[in-house]
Amino acid sequence: MSVPSERPPLIALVGPTAVGKTALSLDLAQALGGEIVSADSRLLYRGMDIGTAKPTPAERARVPHHLLDVADPDEVWSLGQYQDAAFAALDDILARGRVPLLVGGTGQYVWAVVENWRIPRVPPQPRLRAALEAWGQRIGPEELHRRLAVLDPAAAARIQPRNLRRTVRALEVIFTTGRRFSAQQGKGPPRYRTLMLGLWLPRDELHRRIAQRLEAMLAQGWLDEVRALLDQGYSPDLPALSGIGYAELIGYLQGRWSLEEAKARILRRTHTFVRRQANWFRRRDPRIRWFRSEPGVLERILPVVEAFLAGRDAAANEKARPRSHGDRAS
Repeated sequence: MSVPSERPPLIALVGPTAVGKTALSLDLAQALGGEIVSADSRLLYRGMDIGTAKPTPAERARVPHHLLDVADPDEVWSLGQYQDAAFAALDDILARGRVPLLVGGTGQYVWAVVENWRIPRVPPQPRLRAALEAWGQRIGPEELHRRLAVLDPAAAARIQPRNLRRTVRALEVIFTTGRRFSAQQGKGPPRYRTLMLGLWLPRDELHRRIAQRLEAMLAQGWLDEVRALLDQGYSPDLPALSGIGYAELIGYLQGRWSLEEAKARILRRTHTFVRRQANWFRRRDPRIRWFRSEPGVLERILPVVEAFLAGRDAAANEKARPRSHGDRAS
């Protein structure tokens, strides 16, 4: 990423769910005097802590975090809202002389900040959105996506066919402005000089971690968390509660399947989600420095980060030092 060095520094830490980003980000932020800005769409919501693997109060006491618990489960944040809030948090951290770390696995959130996406600032149109959502429910998300593809092929190509929320948003912007959604997008000059770090694990090991984390979340009371949300009157149909794990556990609580079936469904959806994350953060992307998530990873990353913050050529620094097998971006 060729960005003039006078722009303020930003460290971004990305990778698939359950790879170990939270633990590394805490250690890295403490070592650098930094603060963490979440780039995870699930961590926005209050009351959704266990099932989103949200940093614990103890972890937040170690390092200041931003963009956690900023919305109720029945609120929907647009990408533009997130970008504005992330820019404000990052600029505040920099103004106080601290090091900002953007940490998460929501690809849209990360790249919207790093690449300074131009996002249509069309306010939500509640009546139009409700009509589009009802239409999508009636004909199915894939069929609504096909209608979007007729109006705006470029926008449709960037949206998963089953992602009803994003399809509806694109159509909402098109019908409100009379212009293609894709024509209103683009990239501005990067606001930050960014070092992107990626954590990876072999698929089998990552899947083991995902399964272990699922059991740990259930032992911590995830089912009680879901019951509490429903008892507060939140609809199971909310986008927040249709997220991985919450929808499956709601199905169990409603008697639609057993707990074992719910767990199997959660694992399948999580594996699919990991594959989608890999499309946002590719191992061969030259903008991302990949490190295997294993003991000692902090010691391997710190020299690269320190060189970057000092304004030295981090790429040359990385090339000159011996590589561990875990640093291959193959």
